[in-house]
Amino acid sequence: MAALIAENFRFLSLFFKSKDVMIFNGLVALGTVGSEELFSVVAFNCPCSPARNYIYGLAAIGVPALALFLIGVIWNNHTWNLVAECHKRGVKNFSAAATFLLFGSIMGRAAVAPVTWSVISLLRGEAYICALSEFVRPSSLDKFPAEYGAEVLARFPCKDVPANLTKFRDEVTRRLRYESQLFGWLLIGIVAVLVFLTKCLKHCCSPLSYRQEAYWAQYRSNEDKLFRRTAEVHSRILAANNVKQFFGFVALDKEEKELVQEFPVEGVQPSPQWNAITGVYIYRENKGFPLYSRLHKWAKGVEGNGPTPEGHEMLFLAS
Repeated sequence: MAALIAENFRFLSLFFKSKDVMIFNGLVALGTVGSEELFSVVAFNCPCSPARNYIYGLAAIGVPALALFLIGVIWNNHTWNLVAECHKRGVKNFSAAATFLLFGSIMGRAAVAPVTWSVISLLRGEAYICALSEFVRPSSLDKFPAEYGAEVLARFPCKDVPANLTKFRDEVTRRLRYESQLFGWLLIGIVAVLVFLTKCLKHCCSPLSYRQEAYWAQYRSNEDKLFRRTAEVHSRILAANNVKQFFGFVALDKEEKELVQEFPVEGVQPSPQWNAITGVYIYRENKGFPLYSRLHKWAKGVEGNGPTPEGHEMLFLAS
């Protein structure tokens, strides 16, 4: 477990040298490890009762994983861009490959936390032992007393067993922990292979060179930061103007007064402009020149969303 936590701390180094997606995924995994540890210490309590162990053990692994997956889907900007795209324009402009790429990006990003939760749960083994202890065949245990059955086996995770069954409890616990950790390591291996193949496929199918892709990532990050910062200032100034019009004055601090004086706001952007810069964006070019975002496309005055004689769709989604 200490080795696992140490491996997750290595994700912090990505903050200084990797893309935002890798940083985000690493921090999500690290946070999930801490949450799972806290849950195991504070909340996990096997009922040690036949028929209940199995349900409780699976719920302890599956329900938090499902909740984390749904939270990951909700927090993904691509999810709401897709909702906006379907609401405003539909997906008629997307090919099957582009649609698959979009859903794969959403599902893959959302799977980071639940997979981490499942792996840590399996490596710890408590939930797995709780769920399957009652299903261990007594005949597989050498010289197990015939008068004991599933009811006693179900109490093994709680160590609430007769003294003459202590060695059998240790054997069952060791056997189930081995199986649980084996499944955990296999899951890590499968995920690692899938991530490797996905990265290879992405770079092989990318229409961009490595340097241009890095530039695009920097552009998206800078555009998002500047847009959010400017929107915050614009909305504050607009609110100040409206409050002043209602009351005749507005109470501003020194910084806000400087903002109002430096950036006069006359009005708001019409809805068609907001709609034009909102939604899913797949890399496109127009007359050989790249369009890096919907905002970039709007600023260049390029109309429409689908392929045109002057521009063509590149099936490459922003990470």
